[in-house]
Amino acid sequence: MFASFRSIGAYVPEEIRTNQWFCDRMDTTDEWIVKRTGINERRIASLGQNTSDLGVEAAKIAIQRAGIDVNEIDLVLCATISPDYMCMPSTACLIADKLGLHEAMAFDISAACTGFVYALNIAKAFVESGMKKNVLIIGAEKLSSIVDYTDRTTCMLFGDGAGAAIISATEDRNKAIIDVRCSADGAQRDLLLTPGVTSGEKQFMQMKGNETFKVAVRTLTSDVIKILENNKMTNDDIDLFIPHQANYRIIKAVSDALEFKDEQKVLTVHKYGNTSSASIPMAINDCYESGRLKSGDTMLLDAFGGGLTWGSALLRFSPTK
Repeated sequence: MFASFRSIGAYVPEEIRTNQWFCDRMDTTDEWIVKRTGINERRIASLGQNTSDLGVEAAKIAIQRAGIDVNEIDLVLCATISPDYMCMPSTACLIADKLGLHEAMAFDISAACTGFVYALNIAKAFVESGMKKNVLIIGAEKLSSIVDYTDRTTCMLFGDGAGAAIISATEDRNKAIIDVRCSADGAQRDLLLTPGVTSGEKQFMQMKGNETFKVAVRTLTSDVIKILENNKMTNDDIDLFIPHQANYRIIKAVSDALEFKDEQKVLTVHKYGNTSSASIPMAINDCYESGRLKSGDTMLLDAFGGGLTWGSALLRFSPTK
C-alpha cells in the first residue's frame, strides 16, 4: 500500500495588512520591508477567528476536491504553533469536531515552519502501515496572536492563514508520495523561539534574524541535495519547487544555489508573508488554483523552522478527478 497526495485546499482571512500599516506605526518604509523580506502584504485574522476556524475552511475545500465524504477521514493532523488553546484540547480535535468527526483520531504537532512536511511524513507512515486510509493534514496559523507589534525585527514578517491536504491509500506506485525527510536539532533552539509560560517573558515570537538566515540557507540547500540524490533524481525531474515562504532573500539564495529555473520556483511570500506551517500548503493551493499544478506533476517541498526543524518531500500530485 502506498500514500498519495490527493487534494489541496487553503483559506486566508479577509483583512489585508499592507506594509503601510507598519510604516504608520514605526520607523520603517515600504521600500525597506520589500528589500529585506520581499513582503508587500499579509492576511490577518479577525478577533473572532481562531486557528481552528482557519483550518476548518481549508479542510472543507481539500475534502471537497478529494471527492470523499468527511466520514471517510480516519485521522486529522494539525501542524500549528498558534493553537486555540495553550495545551489542550488540540486544534486538531477542534477542527475534527467542527467538521462533524467525533471518532476519528486527531492530534497536533509542533514543528514550526516545517510542520506541514512533518505532518505529511506522519500521514504517509500511517497510510503505508495500513492503519489509516484517508488522512487530513492541516497547517494552520494565527500568528498575529503571538507577534509583538512593537518588535520591528519580526512583526512585519508574519501573517495568518491555513492550508490542508488529503493523503489517501493507493495501490498505484506511480501515484505515491516518493519520499519525505524530516530532521531536528534542539541545540539551536535559541535562534527562533516563543518563551513559555514559566519563563516570565511575554509569549511573543523571538528570532535572531542574521543567524537564522545563514543556517536556513545552508540547511535548506543541503537537504534538497540529499533527497534528490537518495532518490536518483535531478532538478530536471521537478515540476514545482515549493520552499517555505519565509523571506524572499532566503528563497532566492536557496533557489540560486540549487539552480532551479524561474518556471519551477513558487513564490507567494509577497502576498501572504510568513505563515509558518500554513506556508507550503497555501503555496501549493495557489499553484493549483492558477493552473500551474496539474495531475501527475512532481513537487519538491523544502522547509525550515524553529526547533530547529527542517524537512523536504518529493511527491506527485495525484487527484482522483
